[in-house]
Amino acid sequence: MNKKAVRAWIWYDWANSAFATTMIAAVMPIFFSDVAAKSLSKTTATAYWGYTESISLVLLVFLSPILGTIADQAGRKKQFLRFFTYLGIAASLLMATIGEGDWIWAVILVIIGTLAFACSNIFYDAFLPEIADEQDRDMVSSRGYALGYIGGGVLLALQLVLIQQPEWFGLTTISATQISFASVAVWWFLFSLPLFRHVEEKSKKTEESLLKLCKNSIYQVLQTIKQLPRYPELLRFLIAFWFFNDGINTIIKMATIYGREIGIGTSDLIFALLITQFVGLPCTLLFGKFAGWFGTKRTLILTIIVYLFIVLLGYGMTTAFHFYTLAILVGIVQGGSQALSRSIYSQLVPIGRNAEFFGFYGLSGKFSAIFGPFVFGLAGQLTGSSRFGILSLAIFFLIGIALLWSLNLEKGKQEAKQ
Repeated sequence: MNKKAVRAWIWYDWANSAFATTMIAAVMPIFFSDVAAKSLSKTTATAYWGYTESISLVLLVFLSPILGTIADQAGRKKQFLRFFTYLGIAASLLMATIGEGDWIWAVILVIIGTLAFACSNIFYDAFLPEIADEQDRDMVSSRGYALGYIGGGVLLALQLVLIQQPEWFGLTTISATQISFASVAVWWFLFSLPLFRHVEEKSKKTEESLLKLCKNSIYQVLQTIKQLPRYPELLRFLIAFWFFNDGINTIIKMATIYGREIGIGTSDLIFALLITQFVGLPCTLLFGKFAGWFGTKRTLILTIIVYLFIVLLGYGMTTAFHFYTLAILVGIVQGGSQALSRSIYSQLVPIGRNAEFFGFYGLSGKFSAIFGPFVFGLAGQLTGSSRFGILSLAIFFLIGIALLWSLNLEKGKQEAKQ
């Protein structure tokens, strides 16, 4: 194992997590509500943010299988990783130009940036088998994940100081926030340099054309879908996952702009999300212990019940204290629910078909995540209050819990061996 290449790969997680934290979760949703969409009502601004997230995911669903195949077979991972990294950096830099009333420009840049961020991760992840031996991959992957948590949190803390005390730097709140967007571009660029310098591509370029590779990837997805009825328990889990995962992703993406709509202060919103970042890592490990004691399925259901409570808390939320409570609860269960879902799915996947079914798992998760932000935004627009938007997410978690409760894990393991 090339330790220099491993360290460089891990630092990329530190680099691009700044986009996820600042642009998707924390600062941009507030700026969109207060500044870019100032000409719109608060409920409409929240709905449009939800639609923006859904559009990004629709585009990502179409691109993911094609890019995944290219990452596996075309021998151009580094080339495509560089392209999408620089596209995301450019979008982040241009977000510094968004001013009052520029909500259309903001929507365009957020879609481009989110798409670039997600696509870059496809090629970034594909380097893991090349830079780490099989027995080391869990450790290397975990270190990258942990460093990403910390990196996103560190930059967000610096941005919080800049945004809350702009007069210290001779700035206004708007210009300080715009500089924060530009700082994501600089951060992403600087800390991605080690990967491009020290990580070399080992896979050989295929002789097949990109068009043929794309056709093959679409054919593979369709074939996997046809096989699903042969594994009823796996299909049951997948449907449950589609519902509760959509609810989880919607809370992550909509919580901040929803909090702003109901009057929570900017500093409280950002600081609460900082807490989420640093609570998440140890609690993910703790839920791994719980799964060993109480069983993986029971522990996963517990995390989803907590999310159901988060929805109810969000519906009645009126104060910053409520938002802090919500943020801490999300931090406690977010990583655990993701890790336990992946663990259960791995036990249900047919033997010898891990790559095929995990590829479909990732793709279907992205597809399911389209609907939550759309339903949130639509419910808010139809009722005139985003409180009903967050309440609408309860159905996603209730269906997920019901399907998980009826899941026969032992039967599913036997089906996987057939």
